[in-house]
Amino acid sequence: MGNADRVEVSVVMPCLNEADTLAVCIERARRALRDNAIAGEIIVADNGSTDGSQEIATRLGASVVAVRQRGYGHALMGGIAAAAGDYVIMGDSDDSYDFLEIPRFVEKLRDSHDLVLGCRLPSGGGTVLPGAMPFLHRWLGNPMLSLMVRRWFHAPVHDVYCGLRGFTKKHYERLDQRCTGMEFATEMVIKSSLFGARIAEVPISLHPDGRSSHRPHLNTFRDGWRTLRFLLVYSPRWLFLIPGLLLILIGLAGYGLALPGFALFGLNFDAHTLLYASLCILCGYQSILFAVFTKVFAVNARLMPEDRRLTRLFKVVNLEKGLIAGSIALVAGSFMLIWAANIWRVHEFGRLDYAHTMRWVIPGTTLAALGFQTVLSSFFISVLGLKRR
Repeated sequence: MGNADRVEVSVVMPCLNEADTLAVCIERARRALRDNAIAGEIIVADNGSTDGSQEIATRLGASVVAVRQRGYGHALMGGIAAAAGDYVIMGDSDDSYDFLEIPRFVEKLRDSHDLVLGCRLPSGGGTVLPGAMPFLHRWLGNPMLSLMVRRWFHAPVHDVYCGLRGFTKKHYERLDQRCTGMEFATEMVIKSSLFGARIAEVPISLHPDGRSSHRPHLNTFRDGWRTLRFLLVYSPRWLFLIPGLLLILIGLAGYGLALPGFALFGLNFDAHTLLYASLCILCGYQSILFAVFTKVFAVNARLMPEDRRLTRLFKVVNLEKGLIAGSIALVAGSFMLIWAANIWRVHEFGRLDYAHTMRWVIPGTTLAALGFQTVLSSFFISVLGLKRR
């Protein structure tokens, strides 16, 4: 292909029965490319339409890519795979986005940005026209999820769900996206931020959905939960590490009060407190281990970039040291349990002072369990950390 035939921008529109609005979206995209002398193509990624959307797209000169597997993400993956442009602009074909704004995205991409997001919310300079966004999406779901993405992943975005966005084809291929549903858009932002991509936002206006033959494909609670679930899975720190640390702190505080038998504000902390404290410590430790498991697997599977903190940790903590630490805890716990059994023997296997004996049994059981977990986890982390081709 010569330079004269080079495609700079591919406009990809996912489509599932969008006969009401597809034509106006294609016409605006064509006008935006033509009026701004942008060498481009329009691709309609059809997800199994039965209303004649394919014929409309073909008549208007767009390329139609049939995507059999259902799902927003599947449709976009199929359309982007067929894109010949250096830059890809994706946007829903429901007439809620004005494709005449394409040049503003292209300008940012030409300025060496990897990902350019549209922003519909006023917090990022955008505009939501009356009736364009449901109340829960406008005031709760979108702002909350966008805030989580900014705080947890340091992504410079105010509207993580915006469906009008642009990116370089090279950057998209580097992301190796996996989500096939509505989380596709969120995955793109999170991975781009984790991989240190150059991200920009363009304020846009959101228009009311122009379709009349069927309701929007987005399901508020189902897709909202799927996005929240994805955020948690991609953030072992918030899903596992921080809850685990809090549980261990609570457990240690319980031990600090119960082992000496303190009484505060009329409350007596005794053996029962030790049981609850041990539960917190065991659950907290398991949660922290899951954070490490998840992070090691994600990095090794290239779902996340290398983490320097994790690399530094493994320079200090390795399989052998884990086995030694676990064995010491296991032996110490076993010794305490043997000591408690000896106390029972001294009392001729009769009745014991429950509060006294449990101060050996509960910590001993907890230490033995922690040691056993550490030994097994050390081996498991080593297996997860094995490099694959």
